[in-house]
Amino acid sequence: MTAATVESINSRDQATPVPPAKDSALKAWLRSSVDQDIVHMLQHLTRPGDRVLEVTAAPRAYAGKIPGILPETIQVDTSQWKTEIAALKKKIPQLTQSRFDVIFLQGVVSYAADIQELLQLLQPVCHADTRLVLLSYNAFWQPVLKLATALKARASTPDENWLSSPDLTNLLLLAGYEMISLRRRVLLPPKLPVLNTVFNRILATLPGTTWLGLCDWYVARAKTAVKPHGKVSVVVPARNEAGNIRRILDEMPKMGTGVEVLFVEGHSKDDTWPTIEREAKNYKGHVTIKTMQQKGKGKKDASFLGFDEATGDLLMILDADITVPPADLPKFYEAWRNGHGEFINGTRLVYPMQDEAMRFLNLLGNRFFAAAFSYIMGQQLKDTLCGTKVLSRRNWERLDALRKAEFGERDPFGDFDLLFGASRLQLKIVEVPIRYQARTYGETNINRWSHGWMLLKMSAWGLQSLKFV
Repeated sequence: MTAATVESINSRDQATPVPPAKDSALKAWLRSSVDQDIVHMLQHLTRPGDRVLEVTAAPRAYAGKIPGILPETIQVDTSQWKTEIAALKKKIPQLTQSRFDVIFLQGVVSYAADIQELLQLLQPVCHADTRLVLLSYNAFWQPVLKLATALKARASTPDENWLSSPDLTNLLLLAGYEMISLRRRVLLPPKLPVLNTVFNRILATLPGTTWLGLCDWYVARAKTAVKPHGKVSVVVPARNEAGNIRRILDEMPKMGTGVEVLFVEGHSKDDTWPTIEREAKNYKGHVTIKTMQQKGKGKKDASFLGFDEATGDLLMILDADITVPPADLPKFYEAWRNGHGEFINGTRLVYPMQDEAMRFLNLLGNRFFAAAFSYIMGQQLKDTLCGTKVLSRRNWERLDALRKAEFGERDPFGDFDLLFGASRLQLKIVEVPIRYQARTYGETNINRWSHGWMLLKMSAWGLQSLKFV
């Protein structure tokens, strides 16, 4: 099977070209906005170079319209389920030599006689980072679509499965997958310039109207086995933190096959850099130490410099103020190693804090931005501003390429490049609660007003680039 071709599976395991759908002018117009949005969303959920398997229940193919990806499209005639699933069982093993980065099920779950069987069948063509993307119709639209079919304004279809979000979440779980996100889109199916943008990209995503959208987009991943132990790199951005350097090394726990700590000093006014050099020279413990000074400014520049110089399989950021104690880092390591998440974020807002650990206005700001970014990203977050963030080296490399291509230099902190990048790559985000401690040395580098304004601007950009797409 060659890229960008549509093939039909039949009982003789032969692939025959499927003619393009031939709708009347009225039918084509009534669904024109849907077709356009499918192409747009699929492009948003894939990256150049991705191998994409499209399994469709209709004589329409979309993956071949996405520039830069490597698509293979199979049509399944769901009215002959037993015959088609038997043929698909023969076809899938032929595809396992090169597993897929994205598997797009276009309408198949709406008509499949056994959804769990289909989902399980696709497991062999998934790798650890494969995203399973499922498109189906919102059950709210059932009477409208049935009326359209009766009026000949919509092509007749086999009996449909009208699935709720819990239904599909449960089926994914039974088949060995985990839900990552759900987006509901398209309030206005016909093509009406300007109105489509307002209704389908903005109104359809707002909290009060999102349940009305026609198209349900589910993104899931195959549940992963426990990973083998790996090396851990802990990046410590340090500016005016001389009094904490020794304590970080003394309290750094053992993790995986070894730990390296990368101190990145950032134009301190105290003796942080001489302290780092001295402690690194005198240290006799289990940690490997690297030291460097950033040429740029800010935590983002320091953290990403450390990531680029790190040699571990898992990359961590630990703030040098030690408000998150090093002893908590094994929780992040185990959450990643056990496959609970691909991007591990700390949250300071579960347990009671030490007195003066976070000022009241900062606490209110954290709660506001957590709610805002949860809405923008489509995954629940309680604390977006916790400095402790963890991801694998492979996902950092993917995320770094993405942010350089799309994000620019809007984010001075790095937290939102990482969070937005994780969302854009559809990584599973989980939070590890930690007990937030008060500083024992130095003063915070955060300015609540100027940095709060920057966060508002980042929120607006996130809405535009992640939500209203």
